[in-house]
Amino acid sequence: MATNVNNINLQVIEFEMLDKSKYFPLTMLSSFSVRGILYPFSLIKTRLQIQRGTALYKGTIDAFIKITRNESVFGLYRGFWINALQVLPTVGYISTYETTRQFLKENSDLRESKLRSFISGGAASLVGQTMSVPIDIVSQHIMLLGQRTSKKTDVDQKLMKLQTLHISEKARLSNFGSAPEIIQQIYIRDGLRGFYRGYFVSILVFAPNSALWWTFYDTYTSMFAAASPDWIPRLTLQCLAACLSGVSASTITNPLDVIRARIQVEGCSFPTTLQILWQEEGVKMAFKGLSARVIQSVVFSFFIILGYESIKRCSLLKEYQKDIRW
Repeated sequence: MATNVNNINLQVIEFEMLDKSKYFPLTMLSSFSVRGILYPFSLIKTRLQIQRGTALYKGTIDAFIKITRNESVFGLYRGFWINALQVLPTVGYISTYETTRQFLKENSDLRESKLRSFISGGAASLVGQTMSVPIDIVSQHIMLLGQRTSKKTDVDQKLMKLQTLHISEKARLSNFGSAPEIIQQIYIRDGLRGFYRGYFVSILVFAPNSALWWTFYDTYTSMFAAASPDWIPRLTLQCLAACLSGVSASTITNPLDVIRARIQVEGCSFPTTLQILWQEEGVKMAFKGLSARVIQSVVFSFFIILGYESIKRCSLLKEYQKDIRW
């Protein structure tokens, strides 16, 4: 896409056009805020993906009702402060995405934005996942703590057995879990490699998801821009494109995400996990936690792009500010 500064309808704000001293702090603030809004969806998705069949929750709405009733509203934010550390991998992700796009633009024949987005999205995910998998593993264990029904039942005992770490009852019942105890237990059980369990399947999930998401985003944005009148704010079109990108990418990669979550919590190999899921769920494994994931992805995509594109506009160097349309 053209980035001619004389074009009042500048399609893509490239990395070299930004004031980095504004861009990175605002990106971290935006990431933290969005994660705070969407964390309950992430927790519900993880619990739905990990549970056997419908051992406790029948679906997204049922999980929301039961968690708030049995664990209070704070149960929806179990482990949030550990997960909030993901703002650091987010900066790594965005930096890799933007610098890779710029590198490909300047040092290759890949001028076409969609292909650059596909490659850059995959590269960004590789860096982001390398930084974020240990945080994911710890936060996922915390998300599963405290699962219970309204009264002690056999279901509770089964859920306890699925949580493979030996966590104290005090930590299980804490609204925010016990991160130091979980970190210690993971290290005792698996050593340092325990913090990267499921790393390769995470790459297998998130690299294609990221590459597809950015490709869909550029595609949908271009389609909407070509079909919409000039009076519609470009930011509105970008947010709509982001939501559709979230649906498209998350639906395609959901089966792998289910396998990833199981591997990281239960510690089995990819073939074993796939075999167990197939025996338990059959074809339904592809849709396990999908509604929560799609909701999370749509809302996450909307707010991320709302923040991402707004921050880029606010961080533009002066010579480019007159050439962008809000």
